[in-house]
Amino acid sequence: MAGNNIEEKLYQSIFKRKSIRKYSQEPLEMHKLNQIRDFLASRSGLYSNIDVESKIVSEDKISSLLPIKAPHYLVFFSEEKDGYLQNAGFILQHLDLYLSLIGLGSCWFGLAKAKKEIAEQSQLSYVITLAFGAAEEKLYRENKAEFQRKELQELRDKDIHDELIEAARLAPSATNNQPWYFKVSQNRIDLYLEKPNLLKKIFYQKMNQIDIGIAAAHLKLAATHYNKDDKFLFNCPKADQLVDYLYQFSLKVN
Repeated sequence: MAGNNIEEKLYQSIFKRKSIRKYSQEPLEMHKLNQIRDFLASRSGLYSNIDVESKIVSEDKISSLLPIKAPHYLVFFSEEKDGYLQNAGFILQHLDLYLSLIGLGSCWFGLAKAKKEIAEQSQLSYVITLAFGAAEEKLYRENKAEFQRKELQELRDKDIHDELIEAARLAPSATNNQPWYFKVSQNRIDLYLEKPNLLKKIFYQKMNQIDIGIAAAHLKLAATHYNKDDKFLFNCPKADQLVDYLYQFSLKVN
């Protein structure tokens, strides 16, 4: 799978992937782990100037408040620059879809952390963990009705480019709160992050910025699928400032 062929398959995975929480504890073969590493190394981020690093570790190398027991955990590290959380979500959502594509389960593991011995192996800051392995539950959704998501009209201001917004609507997010909003015009989609209340700011501020990157990954794959322009624009001077949302960046479309 190479070039646009893999992009198309990742796009198709959007409509059937699901978060997996029950795994076989049998480790994957080394060639499969190397395949996953190679895929991740091939992905570009939202920002080309942010250094990132990842490591695949076993359960004894992470600490967590939740018992998601998987044979493998991918711990992700990054430079702490503007947009680094959105960048992490964007990169790792491509991996999430890829794991589903090759018949493996995965789950965003926001409450996990790399233990000190692993964190000290990187010069970068720990961001988040993705659990993965062979699923011991149903791997795929049978149809879109199985997604518990907000309605499309709640997430955008105009019914333009709905085929792209629909892909973003199906993106996973922390506690499924979908903190994004889209202002849509003929040639641009502006992405916004919901302003958190005090409670959400304490518990979800970091994860919701990662969520925006996840939604952006789905949006870009959909733009590629529909052969529309798929270039991201940052600090777009034409983007509106909204009362309840914070502007993030824009996707150029046609």
